[in-house]
Amino acid sequence: MKFVSYECNGLEQYGIVDDQTGDILNLSQIAIIKEIDDFPLTLLEGIKQGDHFITTIQKVMDSLEQDYSSFLLKKDSLKWLSPISHPPKNVICVGKNYREHAIEMGSEADIPEHVMIFTKATTAITGHLSNIDLHSEVTSELDYEGELAVVIGKGGKNISESDALKHVFGYTILNDITARDLQKRHKQFFIGKSLDTSCPIGPWIIHHSQIKNPNNLDITTKVNNEVRQNSNTKHFIFPIEEVISTLSKGMTLEPGDIIATGTPAGVGKGFKPPIFLKRNDQIDITIEGIGTLTNKVQ
Repeated sequence: MKFVSYECNGLEQYGIVDDQTGDILNLSQIAIIKEIDDFPLTLLEGIKQGDHFITTIQKVMDSLEQDYSSFLLKKDSLKWLSPISHPPKNVICVGKNYREHAIEMGSEADIPEHVMIFTKATTAITGHLSNIDLHSEVTSELDYEGELAVVIGKGGKNISESDALKHVFGYTILNDITARDLQKRHKQFFIGKSLDTSCPIGPWIIHHSQIKNPNNLDITTKVNNEVRQNSNTKHFIFPIEEVISTLSKGMTLEPGDIIATGTPAGVGKGFKPPIFLKRNDQIDITIEGIGTLTNKVQ
């Protein structure tokens, strides 16, 4: 299942992608018409319900007759939102999790020995096909970073690596937009990583059951159809299991927490001279088995 959140008639709703048409099956509407009890109002509420949520979705699907076209919303008619617009915490991000990216940002001495963590403010979150603000009044070095993101489904603390993937609800795509000059000026990541619209997420969350091995997925970032990043998550320095386990040591992870797993080499700052984003640039991030996240800079 591919879970999406969107705005329809001024209200935030959610649904799943119809594999035949690519349009959105409006779960919220179906639940009301079919009078299904205990149906969560938002995708985040559903994730918090755990396995019961998937059972409820299956109940919704089973309640439909063969022709469910009346419940489909045209994908091109919707305003796409981040699947989770307000996660429980700041977006948790892994820094320098690909060897070649660590080198392009410094040298081999910058390859981390331990998982490196920073966060992005939740107010930075935006959705698929939304515009990224150039923020020319505060930065002249806006950069892209295509990443696989993990969405926690089952909360926990002191999670072992062997159990880590059991705590995952699903996977999505995240663009860790970064103001490099602010990052350098303030000697930390938070401000340069948290400008409004600097965290596009989407287009959907794909349920973990549909991803056989998240540590072996092709990832490609294009800017104006030019390939800038081209790698595979098998090149993680710290695989997802280790990241989740490390984060949970003494800190409780909660359903809906979003973890960005790091970006491969090929960011704008890594070019000589650097190639930063400019107005009207289009960024497409594609991850194998998930889809493509698209945004334009305005």
